Amino acid sequence: MSAPLASSLALGEVVAEAEFALSRDTLVRYAGASGDFNPIHYRDDVAASVGLPGVIAHGMLTMGLAVQPVVDWLGGDAGRVLDYQVRFTRPVIVDPVDGAAVTVVAKVGRIDEAGARIDLTVTFAGETVLGKAQVVVRLDA
Repeated sequence: MSAPLASSLALGEVVAEAEFALSRDTLVRYAGASGDFNPIHYRDDVAASVGLPGVIAHGMLTMGLAVQPVVDWLGGDAGRVLDYQVRFTRPVIVDPVDGAAVTVVAKVGRIDEAGARIDLTVTFAGETVLGKAQVVVRLDA
């Protein structure tokens, strides 16, 4: 699959959507891969002791999941991502039984000669968890 052409895009067009299921197992696996063993990501008592409503997903895990639909839309070529920024606005609480579902919607926010800015709406339980989530991508003319 190749990357889309800049000329084929329209402002506001949805180019990718995805939903990611997170479980406590997901968090443990991510902790092992990232080396982030902060207990707020796997122990309810520690999360509660710092004022959190429950165990939360790693912010970098959420950020990484959020860009994946864009990379897939780019034909799997992560090298076309020129810049990626987010602000963490709300934690993703991962229930021990039901887990959590993070939804990503990617829309074209800007098109120029360098490529496009893709604006991400990333939500959990109906609330935005990443603010000003923007991916700048290189596209073919």
